[in-house]
Parts: sequence; structure tokens; C-alpha cells
Amino acid sequence: MRYSIFSIMKKLQVKPGQKVHLRDFDPGDTSAAPGDKDECIAKNEKLTDKLTDLQELLFAEHKHKLLVVLQGMDTSGKDGTVRHVMRGFKKPTSVELEHDFLWRVHAQVPAAGEIVIFNRSHYEDVLIVRVHELVPEKVWHKRYDQINAFERTLTESGTTVLKFFLHISKEEQAERLQARIDDPTKRWKFNAVDIEERKLWGDYQKAYEDALEKTSTRWAPWIVVPSDKKWLRNYVVAKTIVDALEDFRMEYPKPDLEGVKIG
Repeated sequence: MRYSIFSIMKKLQVKPGQKVHLRDFDPGDTSAAPGDKDECIAKNEKLTDKLTDLQELLFAEHKHKLLVVLQGMDTSGKDGTVRHVMRGFKKPTSVELEHDFLWRVHAQVPAAGEIVIFNRSHYEDVLIVRVHELVPEKVWHKRYDQINAFERTLTESGTTVLKFFLHISKEEQAERLQARIDDPTKRWKFNAVDIEERKLWGDYQKAYEDALEKTSTRWAPWIVVPSDKKWLRNYVVAKTIVDALEDFRMEYPKPDLEGVKIG
């Protein structure tokens, strides 16, 4: 990878070939913060403003492409992490399910000058598909290599891939689910399916460990984001995206205005 995306958050990266145990990553860790909660929130607001400017520059220069992948357990904050979402990645349609699992992804990846964010990604096919045994193991197990090859093809064609695993504790998830029930303004978010999925916590943790371990590559590494504190989660993701965009060293195009007059 030609750029450094991690700066002060380098320790959050899953190194290629690293054995992954999620218990080794503290979801409540705030050591990547540039100060206390208030300072971090203030810096995140500035990062959000900077991100808006960089998105405009990215589109104007029209050379670079950025794909952001967000994965995490229910309530980890995939929907609320990055404010400037260009496109989401939704549940597959019946037509998409008739093709190979990466078929629909190709149509969604960014073109020049775009940022695309997947908060449901091709990784669902080695996560929920595995946990719920929707296909045999011999099918989903081959997908790790297929995903790595796909992401390598993207990077070799000029797409930068940033992958974030939003890591929350089981205790924090319980609090967030309870908050959805207790708060009338959040109750609409509650889905009884979330309770059933929570019973499979251990299975999902193992599936995520394998996914992070087998698909964190030199060209598309995973970043494990401590997400029990929403303000820290938002800061880490925003800072990493801004760092990546700034490393593009973009410039606004200089059109030829010779002889141009506004009448």
C-alpha cells in the first residue's frame, strides 16, 4: 500500500498473517483519542468539515477512488459512523442471489472521483452466511481467497480500500438494545431478530476473527475500531479516511480560460 493510513492508530491494524483473537482488542479502549471526550468530539467536527472539502476535491480532480467497508455486530454503529455516505450496500435481491456472491459488488464499487461506503458488504457472505449455515462450509471457506483476489484487483485498478471492524462488547450491545426499547424515540429501531442474533454472539465472534485474520492484506488491511464509545469510534474512522484522502495529494484542475469572457 503506497500510503500510511494509520498515523496514531497504527496499533488498531490487523497485520497480514496475524492470528486474531477479538478478546485481545479492548472495545472500550480510548488510547487512540487525541484527548478527552470533549476534545475528541471537537476534533471530529473539524474532521467532518475537512472531509466535506476533500470529497469535493476528490470529485473535481476525478482521479482517485475510495471504498470504505464497515462491518460489526448489531448496534455497533455502522449507520451512524460516517456522516457523508454516498451509497449503502443493502441486502441482496433475488436477482443478485442468482449470481456469484461478488457479482453485485462489482456494480457498486466507486468510479473515479467517488467515495462509496458499504455498511453491508461482501463480507456478509463469510459471516451471516456461515453462522446461519446458508451454504456448505466448502462454499464459504473458498470465499476468503476470492475476496482477497477481488480487493487486490480493485487496488491494482486504482481503488483505495479502507476496512473497519466496529468492535463492541456484548455488555455494550445489551445496553444499546435496551435503550431502543426504553426510549420511545428509538423504539422504531428495535427488531426482535436482534435478540435472536445476540444468542449467536460466540459464533459471530469466531466468524469475524476468521474473516479479519484471513482477509487483512497488505493492499486492504482491516482496522479494528474500539466502538463502545461512539465519539472515539467516529474519530478513528473520520481521521483514517481524511488521512487517506490527504495522502492522495490532490489538486483542483486548472482549465484553460484563455480568451474566455463573461458577457
